[in-house]
Amino acid sequence: MYAVIKTGGKQYKVSEGDLLKIEKLEGAVGDTVELSEVLMVGGDTVKIGTPLVPSASVVGKIVEQGKDKKILVFKSKRRKNSRKLNGHRQPRTILKIEKINA
Repeated sequence: MYAVIKTGGKQYKVSEGDLLKIEKLEGAVGDTVELSEVLMVGGDTVKIGTPLVPSASVVGKIVEQGKDKKILVFKSKRRKNSRKLNGHRQPRTILKIEKINA
């Protein structure tokens, strides 16, 4: 059984036991999180939401809270000796999918 969920402005296809790297969710390591924005549930029978599947949810456990890899943003203007370097690390959560309720 698999599901398509929406979180952090993105969509993910998940099944039970998957590790998922998503935008930061509130909670500590070891907390369980219920994601209720389920767009589709697949398996023996397929349920497609309009836009969400009613009474469907995905339960996951927070494995890790942290920051992603550093992204370097370099800006320069030609012939002006103007350069600027910025770094950014996006906060993220690693979630282990435990159960899909359809």
